[in-house]
Amino acid sequence: MRFEHVALASLAHVVADEVVTSLEIEERLAPVYARFGLSAGRLELMTGIRERRFFARGVRPSDAAARAGEQALARVPALREELGLVVHAAVCRDFLEPATASLVHAKLELSERTLAFDLSNACLGFANALTLAASQIARGDVRAALIVSAEDGRALVESTLAGLAARTDLDRRTLKAAFASLTIGSGAAAAVLTHAELAPDAPRLVASVSRTASQHHGLCHGDHDDALRGPWMETDSEALLVAGNALAAKTFGPFLDDVGWERAAIDRVVTHQVGVAHRKALFETLGLDRSRDFPTVETFGNMGSASLPFSLSLAATTGAIRAGDRVAALGIGSGLQCQMLALRW
Repeated sequence: MRFEHVALASLAHVVADEVVTSLEIEERLAPVYARFGLSAGRLELMTGIRERRFFARGVRPSDAAARAGEQALARVPALREELGLVVHAAVCRDFLEPATASLVHAKLELSERTLAFDLSNACLGFANALTLAASQIARGDVRAALIVSAEDGRALVESTLAGLAARTDLDRRTLKAAFASLTIGSGAAAAVLTHAELAPDAPRLVASVSRTASQHHGLCHGDHDDALRGPWMETDSEALLVAGNALAAKTFGPFLDDVGWERAAIDRVVTHQVGVAHRKALFETLGLDRSRDFPTVETFGNMGSASLPFSLSLAATTGAIRAGDRVAALGIGSGLQCQMLALRW
């Protein structure tokens, strides 16, 4: 899917309040580690994640998403009245009903003409929402759209720690399957898309390519656990790495063909980041130069759907992306699905 006149008018990200190190998490796992003869430092060694952040207790996804949205709109105030769509694209939400986007809409005091809804697709929600909004802008359905995402990993991490400590039948398989849940962090991001004539000097969204391998949907499952009164997720990290990279390889060729880029022409690569090993494997699989990577997972953890836009915003803010750069934004989400976006800064 190519776009001729869609501009990324604004980007913003919100850093969560509380820093939680991997060593702090492992201190709470000490009895479990002792049971299995494991030593502290394992979590960082396996994932590369030194720390992650959580929002302060009581902060809802709509609060953080609205903060990111307000920052993004403050950079392009003239586009606030042009918004025809606001999408909250996270896994986390305030309630099952109504849509969290409705609360974001209210907190931002957006126009009654601005449609609001949620779009949730594991870690790919934000990338999916960008493509959906770009399609509506290209067709002329809306002039501008606001995409927001806020993920708070606190509930999953704390529920996982409680579950591992409480289970009397805990074995190595269950411990290993729960380990990925301890990499989760919190963050929020927002993007304003518009027709290029409203933001002629802004970066352009050039294309979006996606592929699906739904036969691998069982590699990562998360749901509410009644006994824990919180979420519980089990992940086959090794199989997910292999299947995810295979799907990325199938997606990347069509991506380059559709965009008309060569690998060497890509100036910056921003990915949805699960862990250091996953990112390294992805670059090797796709034959990309790792010097063009923009890592964030070591200090922010896996922020779910917010990871990709958060990292993209941070890269732009810190000058890692410059005017004229060709940027590849690559996402893989459980399900299993892959989406790749091409942007020209």
